[in-house]
Parts: sequence; C-alpha cells; structure tokens
Amino acid sequence: MAQSDVFHLGLTRSDLQGATLAIVPGDPERVKKIAALMDNAVHLASHREFTTWRAEIDGKAVIVCSTGIGGPSTSIAVEELAQLGVRTFLRVGTTGAIQPDISVGDVLVTTGAVRLDGASQHFAPLEFPAVADFTCTTALVEAAKAAGATTHIGITASSDTFYPGQERYDTFSGRVVSRFQNSMKEWQQMGVLNYEMESATLLTMCASQGLRAGMVAGVIVNRTQQEIPDAETMKRTESDAVRIVVDAARRLI
Repeated sequence: MAQSDVFHLGLTRSDLQGATLAIVPGDPERVKKIAALMDNAVHLASHREFTTWRAEIDGKAVIVCSTGIGGPSTSIAVEELAQLGVRTFLRVGTTGAIQPDISVGDVLVTTGAVRLDGASQHFAPLEFPAVADFTCTTALVEAAKAAGATTHIGITASSDTFYPGQERYDTFSGRVVSRFQNSMKEWQQMGVLNYEMESATLLTMCASQGLRAGMVAGVIVNRTQQEIPDAETMKRTESDAVRIVVDAARRLI
C-alpha cells in the first residue's frame, strides 16, 4: 500500500485521478450509496470517521468522502482533500427544520450559516460570513427542482453540539446554558430554516480560502412538530438528497 500523502484520510494524490470536486456527507455509511449512483465506483480508504470512494461522472473523477459529525472533523477532511487537489465541496446531509411551513421530506439548500461553531473561527473571525458559493448553490437548487423536490433556500443555524446548541432540553441534565435559552425562537423569527452541525465550518473555510462549497439537506424532522424522525421517512429523504447532490455534481463537472 502506498504511503499516504495526507495525515488522516489515508489517500495519495494519485488516488484522486485529477478529481477537483468532492461530495462530503457526514455518515461513512452514506459514502458507498452516493458513489454507487455514479460510474466505476471504487473504495479508496477508511480511517476513523473518514471513508473515501472515487467514482466518475461523464468520465471525470469525483471523490466522495465522509466528514463525521461536526466542524472539527469536517475541517480535517476538507483541508486534506484540498491539499490533494479538490476545489469544490458539496455537502449533503439530513436536518431538523425549525420553520413550521417546512415539511418532512422537503429539501433545504443553504445559502449561509449562523456560526454557532468553534472550528470556523480558526479560519476567519466571526465578522466573516459563512456563505455558500453561488455557482454551487445554483447547481443544487436546479438539481432539487429537477427532482421535483419542494425546495427551501436560505440560512442554516450550524451548531457544534446536537443538544444544548440546538436548544434541546430532553437531556441528562435538562439544562441549556443561558446563551442558547430561547435561541431557537430567535432564529425562527430571523427566518432561519434549520439546524445542522457542519455548514458553518465548511462554508467559512471555503469562502475564506478561495474554495467553492455548497450545502443541501433533506428534512427528516420538523422540530415545531416532533423531535424523533420516522425511520422509513428518514431513509427516503436521505435517498432523495443523495440523488440531488449527484445531479448537482454532474452540473458542476
């Protein structure tokens, strides 16, 4: 086995075969499913939360690499893929919506993120916006509409934590620090669509370093109605989001 060219991913530059676009889900189990929608899918490496496959769209190499949950591990995957030649990152995930008019199964395309994380501050000060690349966003919106998905476009609240940072009280302590008490209501009033855990880091990293990034997520729960998603709905929504991100990649290649 060849010596890895990067610290964590276990990849060499030749593994990428010139790929400049990567699809970056959080879940390692999702990587193979995404690669299978393209041609000539091949497993490259699996280390910790980072599982990487290479596939092809119209004969051009595309990388699919999981990031794990949250900003810190996302920053590692994006950094090391950029070192190997990737310049465009499309994140695909699942999410909890917080606006009452968004339905489970809808698709959200993020134009910018509320920076409730810590990792993004290692790349740019808080005054710097976590914004998606316009071309990536356009491709994702076009792909979502072509798929017939009900699509919402706007701002995501991106938190380092699943529980207090997203104002969940059904926890061991039942306690949310004062900074986040009533925060969900404020985000709702500002028109924020949803919570997730990676976009603030991804978008800040890329916007501040001349890389392109876009973000699409399937809605698996609306937190104004319930907290726990239905397993069958979750599976179907994940599948829809994955097909949309592959179509968007095709438009950007």
